[in-house]
Amino acid sequence: VQAVESGGGSVQSGGSLALSCVVSGFPFRRLSVSWFRQVPGKEREGVAGLSGEGTTAYAEDAKGRFSISGDAAKSTAYLQMNMLKPEDTAKYYCATDRVPGCPLLGPRCYRSWGQGTQVTVSS
Repeated sequence: VQAVESGGGSVQSGGSLALSCVVSGFPFRRLSVSWFRQVPGKEREGVAGLSGEGTTAYAEDAKGRFSISGDAAKSTAYLQMNMLKPEDTAKYYCATDRVPGCPLLGPRCYRSWGQGTQVTVSS
């Protein structure tokens, strides 16, 4: 299973960005896909997750600002990020192929990771 992200970039505080993750190698409907982010010196943290059954999970700070969705026909998951803050600056990773029984936003719960895409929010 492979995941490839796109859509990062730079935006001013309060702005919006949308990330995409194309998944291949396994039926999209049977996969969980989650977004994580990491800044240098800190552990990778879960941002938003989508299970194959349609369940979603969000980090507390992402609730009300970020939205995860999926398009099975395109084997693509999306992360819409609104009201961005400078502290959202990080490298964002898409992850898929979750270990059964592992939480959606568990950073050690996924077997396949994308290469990451940088999101920079300026004040």
